Amino acid sequence: MTHNFDNLFIVSGSPGAGKTTLLDAAAAAGMRVGREAARAIIQAQTVIDGPAHHFGNRALFAELMLDRDVQTFLALGGGAPALCDRGIPELVCYCRDWDVANNEHFRRAAEMYRYNPLVFMAPPWREIFVTDSERVEGWEHAQRVYASLRDGYIELGYRIVELPKLPVAERLAFVKDVIAHA
Repeated sequence: MTHNFDNLFIVSGSPGAGKTTLLDAAAAAGMRVGREAARAIIQAQTVIDGPAHHFGNRALFAELMLDRDVQTFLALGGGAPALCDRGIPELVCYCRDWDVANNEHFRRAAEMYRYNPLVFMAPPWREIFVTDSERVEGWEHAQRVYASLRDGYIELGYRIVELPKLPVAERLAFVKDVIAHA
């Protein structure tokens, strides 16, 4: 059974390109926001010294992200527009990039749980890029991830809307305008 929720808009793109800042501003402005699964899982796994993260058991990490992303999808589906910090289709890209075996169910999930066909992509933005305790990869990695995700979303039938490199208030106004005309 396919679930189509045109009210769900994915915000994706390069690590360190301002997605979290944009989503925090959207939430402060009253928009519904689904938070990134990967960051929450990394934080939880770090506390318990668990194996499920991007430098550990990547297959388990991907499974946990899928579960969280499906729950977010179902919780936010229907009703007012909502922004999702990344989404289920990204797992297809991650599994390919990480050489995760037995990954066909990630593609099935991406086909079963369909977001609005427009995906907001934050391009690599060198001037604001920083690492932190969960984002330890460098600038080159951020550029590779962006290209992989962009191509993956297109492959899965989504249309890319590149976020402009603007201050957060202007970036949010851009997103709201696109959503209003979608």
